[in-house]
Amino acid sequence: MYSERSFGDVVSQERRGIDQPNHRVLGHVVQCDGARAVISATIDPSASEEGNANNYWTVGKMISINLVDARTVGIVYDIRKPDRLWEGSTQHSIEVSVELVGEVRDNPETGAPVFDRGITTYPCVGAVSHRIRARDLAAIYDLGGRKGVTIGNLAQDEAISANIAIDDTLSRHFAVVGTTGVGKSTAVSLLVRKAVEARPDLRILILDPHNEFAAALPELAIRIDTNTLDLPFWMFRLEEFAEVLFRGRDIESEEVDLLRDFIPQAKHLFRNPSGGSYIRRTSDALTADTPVPYRIADLLKFIDERMGQLDSKDERPALKSLRGRIEAVINDPSYRFMFSSRMIDDNIHRAIGHIFRVPHEGKPITCFEMAGLPSEVVNAVCSVLARLAFDLALWSDGKLKLLLLCEEAHRYLPSDPRLGFAPTRHALARIAKEGRKYGCFLGVVTQRPGELDPTILSQCSTVFTMRLANDVDQSIIRSAISDSSASTLSFLSSMGQREAIVFGEGVATTMRMKFERLELARIPGRAKALAGNEHGADEDDVDLAGIVARLRNVQKTQMTQAPLSGVSVSPVKQAGEPDFRRPAAVHQATLDIESNFGFTSNSASRFGNRTRQD
Repeated sequence: MYSERSFGDVVSQERRGIDQPNHRVLGHVVQCDGARAVISATIDPSASEEGNANNYWTVGKMISINLVDARTVGIVYDIRKPDRLWEGSTQHSIEVSVELVGEVRDNPETGAPVFDRGITTYPCVGAVSHRIRARDLAAIYDLGGRKGVTIGNLAQDEAISANIAIDDTLSRHFAVVGTTGVGKSTAVSLLVRKAVEARPDLRILILDPHNEFAAALPELAIRIDTNTLDLPFWMFRLEEFAEVLFRGRDIESEEVDLLRDFIPQAKHLFRNPSGGSYIRRTSDALTADTPVPYRIADLLKFIDERMGQLDSKDERPALKSLRGRIEAVINDPSYRFMFSSRMIDDNIHRAIGHIFRVPHEGKPITCFEMAGLPSEVVNAVCSVLARLAFDLALWSDGKLKLLLLCEEAHRYLPSDPRLGFAPTRHALARIAKEGRKYGCFLGVVTQRPGELDPTILSQCSTVFTMRLANDVDQSIIRSAISDSSASTLSFLSSMGQREAIVFGEGVATTMRMKFERLELARIPGRAKALAGNEHGADEDDVDLAGIVARLRNVQKTQMTQAPLSGVSVSPVKQAGEPDFRRPAAVHQATLDIESNFGFTSNSASRFGNRTRQD
C-alpha cells in the first residue's frame, strides 16, 4: 500500500508536530464555523523553481489539522490571495478554505489510525495544518472489514488503492453517470469484471443499446440479438403485447379490451382442447397477463367468430383492425424472436436459462444487443426481461443472484412520466425497491442523470460520478450526495479521463479516484473496432445486397426475376421455413406455425400457474 516503504519510514517521514520545521507546516487555522475552516498560509515562489511544488496548496486535496487527541480531516475547495497581487521574489500570504469531513484517531491498542465521519472536537484558532500523511489517508477509505475489490487508485495518492465494498455496491444497487467520452463504458466493463471475479455466483444481464460489451467480455459473456433471442409472445403481458401490436403508436382502448377477452379464451383452449367453452372462475382464473401459452391461430379464430356474429356490427371495425395488426406482426421478420418456429420443440425453461445463464457454463454474463431490435418493441422486451429477472430471483429462494445492468437507462426510464413505457418503468422500479431482498440487483448507466427517473436514481445507494458538463445533471448528483464532503462535486465539470467521484454505501467516504487502465481489447467499442480491423475489411468487401436485404427487413436469400406481368415474386423460401412474405400464404403460414406450438414441459410450473399479482 505504501509503495514498498516500511511502516516505520512512513511514520518518521510524516510525523507532524508543533516543533516541525516551517517547510512541513503549511498553515494555521484562523477561522472555523463548525462545517468549514479558513487556514492562513504562505507560499514560497522559489519552491516551484526548485521542483518542490508539494508545498503548494491544491484544490481537491485532503489536509490534516492537528489537535490534541485527533487530527481533523478537511478538503480544500477554495484558495485565494486577498490582495490578488503577485511578485516572484517574496513569500505570499494566502487563505485556504476547507470543508471539514471527519477526524482520525489512533487506536490506543494497535496504534493504527481510525477514521470517523463527523467532528467531535473542532479546530481552534492557531491549530497547525499540513498535508495529510499516507497512513491517515488510507484509513479514511478503509472499508472496515467489508469485502472489497480494487478498481483503481486514489487521485490524491496513486500509491493507495481505491477499493469498493462489492457486496454493498451490488445489493444496494449502483449508478454510473458521466458525459460521452469520459470512459463510462470502460468503467462499467471493469466493474463487471471485478464483480464476477468477487462473486462467482452472480449472473449479469446487460441491456446493451450499442452492441459493444460482448466484444469486450469475450471470455465471460454470450451475445443475444434479434437472431438468437427466443422470447415467446405469450410471456408478454397485455400492456406489453399491445405495445408490440401498435408499434409505439397510440393504443386503441377498444382493441385492447377485445384482446383482454380473447387471450384468456385462447389460453383455456390450449390447456383444455376438449374442455368446452371458457368460464371465468375465481379459483382457476386465466387472465390476459397469466404467463400461460396459447396459439395465435386460436386468437385469430375467436376474432373471426366474433365478426361473424349478428350482434357484433359495432365492433367489426375494431375487430378487423385488431386482426390486421396481429397478422402484420407475425408476418414481420423483425418479430421472429416472438413467433419463431425455433421454439416449437423447445421448452421455455431452456430459453429463460439461456438468457439468464442457468447454468452459466463458464460465461455468467449475457449481453442483450438491442441495436438491431425495432425501436417500438425495445420497451416491451426490456419490460419482460426485467419482470423475468425479478421472478427468477424471487422463486429461486435467494439461490440465484442476478444483476440487471441498464446501459443508457434514460432511454427507457425517462424522468418525464409521459415518455417511455410505463410497464418497463414499473418492472425496473420493483427491482430497485424490492430486489435486494431476493437477490436481484440493478445497475444504472446514463450520460444524462437529469433525464432519468428520479425514483430509480434515488434507489442507487452507490454512485460513480464521472465528468458532467450539464448544470442540471450536476445539480441532480449534488442533491443525491448525503455526507459532508459535497464540495468534492465542484470538480464534476473538470475531471479527467477515467476519473470518478464515488459516494454512497459502497465506499467508506466520498472518494475521488482513477479507474484502472484496461487493455484496448477489453474496452467496449475499441474491442469491436479491433475485431473488425483484424478481418482487413475494405470497400470491396462490402455486401450491398446484404445491406439492402436488411433494410428491407427480409432474410438474405436468392432472388428470382419478376415475370413480365409485373407481379413480383417473393424470395425463394428456405426448406422448412414458413413463408411470411406472400399474402396468399399468410393465414396458412400462421396455422402451420401455431399448430406446432407446444408446451410439453413442466419446467415452467411456477411461471405457468402464477397469475398477475399487483
